Amino acid sequence: MALDPLSSLLYLVSGVCFIMALRGLSGPETARTGVLYGMGGMAIAIATTFALKSVDGVFLPIVGIMVGGSVGAIIAKKVEMTALPQLMAAFHSLVGLAAVFISLAAFYNPLAYGIGARGTIALNSLIEMGLGAAIGAITFTGSVVAFGKLQGLISGKPMTFAGQHLLNAALGGALLLLLLALCATEWDIVFFAIIAVALVLGITLIVPIGGADMPVIVSMLNSYSGWAAAGIGFTLQNPLLIIVGALVGASGAILSYIMCKGMNRSFLSVLLGGFGGDAATAAAAVGGDKPVKVGSADDAAFILKNASSVIIIPGYGMAVAQAQHALREMADVLKHEGVQVRYAIHPVAGRMPGHMNVLLAEANVPYDEVLELEDINRDFAQTDVAFVIGANDITNPAAKTDPKSPIYGMPILDVEKAKTVLFVKRSLGTGYAGVDNPLFFNDNTMMLLGDAKKMAEDIIKALE
Repeated sequence: MALDPLSSLLYLVSGVCFIMALRGLSGPETARTGVLYGMGGMAIAIATTFALKSVDGVFLPIVGIMVGGSVGAIIAKKVEMTALPQLMAAFHSLVGLAAVFISLAAFYNPLAYGIGARGTIALNSLIEMGLGAAIGAITFTGSVVAFGKLQGLISGKPMTFAGQHLLNAALGGALLLLLLALCATEWDIVFFAIIAVALVLGITLIVPIGGADMPVIVSMLNSYSGWAAAGIGFTLQNPLLIIVGALVGASGAILSYIMCKGMNRSFLSVLLGGFGGDAATAAAAVGGDKPVKVGSADDAAFILKNASSVIIIPGYGMAVAQAQHALREMADVLKHEGVQVRYAIHPVAGRMPGHMNVLLAEANVPYDEVLELEDINRDFAQTDVAFVIGANDITNPAAKTDPKSPIYGMPILDVEKAKTVLFVKRSLGTGYAGVDNPLFFNDNTMMLLGDAKKMAEDIIKALE
């Protein structure tokens, strides 16, 4: 349905706000401004939509916004930082489900959207509705499975089965055939068959993927939700929905590529569940009977206080223990003693992109002290102490030395090159990828076994 010039202009302004929001969210210094741009763009979009002549009644939409906004506010206040990845997965599932419902609404009432009448719906609209419903359904069930894995409701291990790739290929082929049938017949049963097959495909695509690859999957599902929204935008002839959907879809795809590169994964391999199945057997012999040097908070404090440079490597264990504030306080004490302190962030540290950056920002860690892998990796060889807190896979030297390791080729932080490595971890167990870490047994490594937050607090007391 064609828009009047003013509405088109306001939608364009809203789209520019979303572009600026995305740009702002690309860095911690501008993230807050980016969020404000996003909020402003959404406010303009909602107000413009309510003012459209084609909108008949605003009571139910306003009630929906109030209910949804209230639920969102409550969740945002209660959710722990460690639960953000599964929260993102849950929200992606709702976007996918919304795309399915909008497709159904357009299919059963095409006149309201200016795309024809039942039995004579425009061909391009049928294609857009079919694709939007299919991508939305895949996003919905795939995100639900990802949520279950991240939340621990479903095992994080790859759930592989014989013929899984053939099954996925068959389901994908069935979707294409059903889409052609929909364009030819406009039958209700075909449309619902598309949704049903896509719902199953979302499950079979994500279930075989291991927990180590969940950050990539969350990003990928984010991209799916964007493309679903863009497809529906074409059906509704809504330029803003097309712009926003394309932004989300493209940015999610780019981020997935960056993360796959950071993990040395083939994106196609991750998508088809090709990683993680042999992790346990590959890691079984690491360490053997080699002794492990275990220290205390007092030992760590003595080493840290006598260092001239320290690089801190945070990981998911820090997030679980909520140790970021204690870690910042420890760094402040060290800086007061004249020690240079910086933070090294791996692109896939934690359970989602930027997870560690968000936690450190929450603890008011200065942005200029937080460096990405490519900016700080060369400095480890000249560093006195590498302080690893709750990380594992992203520091595992097996990624460089063991061709049989399932993480071989994955870029890691070269912490083993530091003069001393202090490794805070609850136990000597494997990381999320299920791979043992030979760094635990190095001569220059001291393991600090225990809760990350308590260990950081004990080190602070020893330093003071």
